[in-house]
Amino acid sequence: MAVGVFDSGLGGLTVHQAIARRMPDLPLVYLGDNAHAPYGVRTADNIYDLTCRAVERLWDEGCDLVILACNTASAAALRRMQENWLPADKRVLGVFVPLIEAMTERQWGDNSPPREVAVRHVALFATPATVASRAFQRELAFRAIGVDVEAQPCGGVVDAIEDGDEMLAEALVRSHVEALKRRMPRPQAAVLGCTHYPLMEQTFREALGEGVRVFSQADLVAESLDDYLRRRPEFIGPGTRSRFLTTGDPARVTAKATQFLRQPIHFEAF
Repeated sequence: MAVGVFDSGLGGLTVHQAIARRMPDLPLVYLGDNAHAPYGVRTADNIYDLTCRAVERLWDEGCDLVILACNTASAAALRRMQENWLPADKRVLGVFVPLIEAMTERQWGDNSPPREVAVRHVALFATPATVASRAFQRELAFRAIGVDVEAQPCGGVVDAIEDGDEMLAEALVRSHVEALKRRMPRPQAAVLGCTHYPLMEQTFREALGEGVRVFSQADLVAESLDDYLRRRPEFIGPGTRSRFLTTGDPARVTAKATQFLRQPIHFEAF
């Protein structure tokens, strides 16, 4: 039994790394649905079905707690899963809430009414499916009022990152930032709403310019999970071995993941 970490591809490895750094003794089972990636261009119903299937696979591995380390799955599937599908003895957590809590300076579990916060103009960079879901704006509205969110769908960035084409990824990031800044010239904060984007964080920062606070999710999710498991230790489980699983070709995914993280990593077929 371990904690499951799910992503449609390799981006969730940034979250996995952050969790492993913060809690090195915590066994983790990572599942990448590489056979169906990317999720960002799929319909909401298709994303929901694929995400439920992947979470069930992680339950079969003994992961009663699963982190959706995928903004697209968190945006398009999580609320529906929690409301209509999730068994009482299982937990599935997403990646939006820890980020929004940090941005609005709220503690975990603060359910007080939404209030005005220091940040008024927020740029959201995410996949087309995440932008279309408006999940970020919905979760933000539970905690803050008076915040203007300008969302930019960043088509092509995930594919370029997973293909290892750093020059193309950088060019696309700069193009998407320029497009957003034409609509919101002076954002106060920028949200990197995809777990692939931390690999391009420096490019986002350079394109956005000085004075923009950039929120990236991996460390925030790891901190939130650490707090959650301190309160709910029964979800840690007695497992001792971490594993990396894929629905795709293990040799190909292993090679891409090693390139992606710039360190050796071995995937097994699920």
